[in-house]
Amino acid sequence: MKEKTSLVLEGGAIRDIFTTGVLDVFLANNITFDQAVGVSAGAAFGVNYKSHQPQRALRYNKRFAKNNHYASLKSWRKTGNLYNVEMCYHIIPDLLDYFDYDAFARDPMDFWVCATDIETGKAVFHRLISGRGEDMDWIRASASIPVFATPVEIDGHFYWDGGVSDSIPIDFFPKLGPTKQVIITTQPRNYRKIPGKHRLLYSRIFKDYPAVKERVLNRAQDYNQTLEKMTQLENDGEILVIAPPAPLKVKTFKNSPQAIQNIYNIGVKTAYNNLQKIRHFLN
Repeated sequence: MKEKTSLVLEGGAIRDIFTTGVLDVFLANNITFDQAVGVSAGAAFGVNYKSHQPQRALRYNKRFAKNNHYASLKSWRKTGNLYNVEMCYHIIPDLLDYFDYDAFARDPMDFWVCATDIETGKAVFHRLISGRGEDMDWIRASASIPVFATPVEIDGHFYWDGGVSDSIPIDFFPKLGPTKQVIITTQPRNYRKIPGKHRLLYSRIFKDYPAVKERVLNRAQDYNQTLEKMTQLENDGEILVIAPPAPLKVKTFKNSPQAIQNIYNIGVKTAYNNLQKIRHFLN
């Protein structure tokens, strides 16, 4: 079986503008992959790589950075969703900053998204076909952060953010066949997640979702184990990791356009600093 090239995109809310910068450099330098998987904002922003729309995620995030119709506590209190569903998944891609569904469908790269089944707590992967309809629901599901978003129903099942179950799904593509993987993270290499201080609060919040509760309570341990495995795999030459050089200074929402631009610029610079290494790894 032929070895495929794979791209894995970690989530991280607006930190994924760093990923956007990296992917835009890939587009500008004709660096392509056979398949990609995105988690949370890694999926929501990463689809623009397959649709060949550089700077699109940067553009609309800067444009609506302070817009309460895009993301606000008011929206959260009223609808249960911090990020306004109609604005993010319909008005922006269909009217205000068009998502090129046709280009997305034409590009030969397979693009998968990862979401979490709230009944089982397990990661579920869906391959996007056109970006339209149910595909958009899967993108939304992948980026629906528990507490700050309502679960997304698809075919009678309910899903939350993929980061709950598999923040950096490095084991997904190897199960499908031989592969070389480039992993783009949104935290620096030396980052390790600290176990939450609010275990009792989480237990109460997720009392009706025991499988999700278990995932949330063990997330730091699971995440750090993945990072240790990534270190070993990279040392063995099996994967290549692209990571920010330092923690990215942004908030979950309501960032200034300049702060968002700065994160993008770091992504672009990091990609160019690693461009020859990436080409050598893929070839």
